[in-house]
Amino acid sequence: MKCIIKHEIKNRIRVHLLKDHLSIKEADELEYILASNKMITFVKVYERTADIVMEYKGSREQIKALLASLNPDNHKVPDSVYQTSGRALNRKYQEKLFDKFAFRYFKNYIIPVPLRAVITTFHSLKYIREGIRCLWNKKLEVPVLDGAAIGASILRKDFKTAGSVMFLLGVGELLEEWTHKKSINDLAKTMSLNIGTVWLKTETGEISVPVAEVKENDKIIVRMGKTIPFDGIVCDGEAMVNQASLTGESVPVAKAKDGYVYAGTVIEEGELTVIVKAVSGSGRYDKIVKMIEESEKLKSGLESKAEHLADKLVPYSFAGTALTYLFTRNITKAMSVLMVDFSCALKLAMPISVLSAIREAGQRKITVKGGKFLEAMSESDTIIFDKTGTLTKAKPTVAKVVSFDDTKDEKEILKIAACLEEHFPHSMANAVVEEAFNQGIEHEEMHSKVEYIVAHGIATTINDKKTIIGSYHFVFEDEKCIIPPDKKTLFDEIPAEFSQLYLAMDGILIGVICIEDPLRNEAKEVIDKLHNMGFKKLVMMTGDSEKTARAIAAAVGVDEYYAEVLPEDKAGYIRKAKEDGHKVIMVGDGINDSPALSEADVGIAISEGADIAREIADITIGADELYELITLRDLSVLLMERIRKNYRQIVFFNSGFILLGIAGVIAPTTGAFLHNSSTLAFSLRSMTKLLS
Repeated sequence: MKCIIKHEIKNRIRVHLLKDHLSIKEADELEYILASNKMITFVKVYERTADIVMEYKGSREQIKALLASLNPDNHKVPDSVYQTSGRALNRKYQEKLFDKFAFRYFKNYIIPVPLRAVITTFHSLKYIREGIRCLWNKKLEVPVLDGAAIGASILRKDFKTAGSVMFLLGVGELLEEWTHKKSINDLAKTMSLNIGTVWLKTETGEISVPVAEVKENDKIIVRMGKTIPFDGIVCDGEAMVNQASLTGESVPVAKAKDGYVYAGTVIEEGELTVIVKAVSGSGRYDKIVKMIEESEKLKSGLESKAEHLADKLVPYSFAGTALTYLFTRNITKAMSVLMVDFSCALKLAMPISVLSAIREAGQRKITVKGGKFLEAMSESDTIIFDKTGTLTKAKPTVAKVVSFDDTKDEKEILKIAACLEEHFPHSMANAVVEEAFNQGIEHEEMHSKVEYIVAHGIATTINDKKTIIGSYHFVFEDEKCIIPPDKKTLFDEIPAEFSQLYLAMDGILIGVICIEDPLRNEAKEVIDKLHNMGFKKLVMMTGDSEKTARAIAAAVGVDEYYAEVLPEDKAGYIRKAKEDGHKVIMVGDGINDSPALSEADVGIAISEGADIAREIADITIGADELYELITLRDLSVLLMERIRKNYRQIVFFNSGFILLGIAGVIAPTTGAFLHNSSTLAFSLRSMTKLLS
C-alpha cells in the first residue's frame, strides 16, 4: 500500500494514501484490518481525505513495513464490519445538514419574496398538522406550541419569523436524530457478537474450531455461561436462555429439543446442542438496535423528568401569551411570549447529553447500556468487588502442580485438568488451559459429558471414574473426597499464598493445581481514589479461603471482606444493602457473579469475563485496568452536572427572552431567533466531551 507520512510523534503517526479519497467500504476495510493488528492500539481512517491516524506499539520501522506490505485484497472482512461502522450514517446526516443550510440560503437570497411565502406556508402545514393531531388526542404538548407559534406567524404574514422557527427546529431535530442513532449504533456495536471459537460436534467427539469455519447444518455445543453464536434448532439438551440482548426481557426462556435459539443469547443454566441454521447471526445487530430504540433504559431519571416538565410547561406558555395580550392589548408582545418556550430546549438538550455521554464512554472502551445506569453510578455509595479477575489480575497463572497419585505425574494432572477446564469461561480455568498449552500438552477429549456446578467446580466421568475439579468446599465437603493417607504431609505443605484447584477421581484426591493470582498493580490506588470520590463502603466478596481473602483485603484497603461466599450470598448482601437505603454497584467477571450483577443498581462486568456476566451487566469495562471505574464515576457525575446546568440556563435565558418581549425590547422575530439559537447552542454544547 503506497502512502506518505504527513506527521508523526512517538508511537503515533499520520499517513496519507496516494489517492484523493476513499469510499466508505474501503475506509471500513482498512480500519478493520489495521485495528486487528496487535501492534496497533488505535486507528482512525478518514475517507474524505484518505488519511490514516495510528497509535502503535513497537518500532517505527515495523509500522512502516506493515503499511508497505498491506493489501486489503488479501484479507477477509466480515459483513458485520460494514454494517456497524457508522460511516454511512455520518455521511447521510452530514449531507442532510448541508442540504438544509443550502436550501435556506437559496430560499432567502434567490427565490422571489411571493414564492418564498408560498414555500414557507407549505412547510408550515407539517407543524400545524402535528399540533392539531396532538390537540385531537387531548394533549397539550410541545407540538401544539410549535404549531401555534408558526401558524400565528403565517396568519400575521410574518413569513420570515415562521421560516426561521422552522429552520432552527429542523436543524435541532436533525442533530437530535443524528446523535440518537449514532449513540445507538455505537452501543449496539459493542453488544454485538465477539466470539472467536466454538465447540463443534463431530463423529469422533468435540473439537474447538474458529467461528468462521462453521457451516450451515453443523452441530455445535453451547454450555452454561456461553453465548449462542448462531441462529439454530436445538437437537439435544435443555437450558434456560437469557434473551435480554434481543428482547430486553431479562427473565430466561426454557429451550429444549426442536426449540429455536438466536445468535447472541446466553445460556444461564444447562447445555444445548444446536443445528446451525444461519451462520450470519440472522440480523442480530438490527435486532439489538430495535431493542435499544424501544427500551426505556436509555433514559435517566433526570432526562425523563425534563421531558415531562417540558410538556407540563406548554399550558403556561399559552397562559402567558393570553395574559400578556389581555393586559397590554398588544399582539406583538403576546407573540413574543408564544415564540419563546422552555420545552424545546429541555426536550432536545437533555437526551443529547445522555446519549453523547454513552458514546463518550464507548470511545473509552466502556459499554453503558442506558442513561439511567450513569445516573445510578453518580449516586452510588457502595461498591461490591469480586476478587478473582477483578481486584486480582485478569490473567492468573499456574504456579505449581502437585500430584497425589503415584501413577500420574504433574503433566498428566495438568492434562486432565485442562481437558475439563477448557469448556467453561473463568480466569482460573483459562490459566490451567494456557499452562497446558505452554507446556505443549495435548489434552484431547477423554471424558463423558461435563457438568458445571456454579461457584463450585466441574464434574464428569473419565474411564468410568467420576472425576471432579474445583474448590475445597466442593471437593472435600460436598463430594466427601479424601486425601490419600500417605500424602497428608504433602497436602499440608502446599503454599497457602496460592489459590488452589483440587482434582479428584473416585473420591480420592489425585492433584492440586496452585494458581498465582496476583493483585492488580492499580487496585489499591483505585480503591483509595474511590474512597476519596465519596463512596462510603467498598466490600470484597470471594469464594476463596479466609486466609487468602484476608490478605487481599488488607493489601487493597477495602472496608469489609467476606470469604467462602456463594453466588446467592453476594446477591443477598446487595439486596440487604439496598433495603437499608444504599445505592449499590457490583463489579465481577464470572458466572457466579451473575445473580449479584443482576441485583445491583449498577452491575459492572469485566470485558474478558464470562459471556453471561457481560450479558446481565449494565456496564462493561475493559480487562486491562480498574481505572475505568474512576472514569465512569467522573463521567457520570459530570453528566448529571451538565443536565442540571442545562436546566438552570434554559430557564434563565428563555425567561429573559420572554421578559424582553413583554417589555417591547425585542420583536417576536428576534425572540424566536434567540430562543431557537440558544436551543441549538445548548444541543451543540451537550454533544461535546465531558472528560478532557
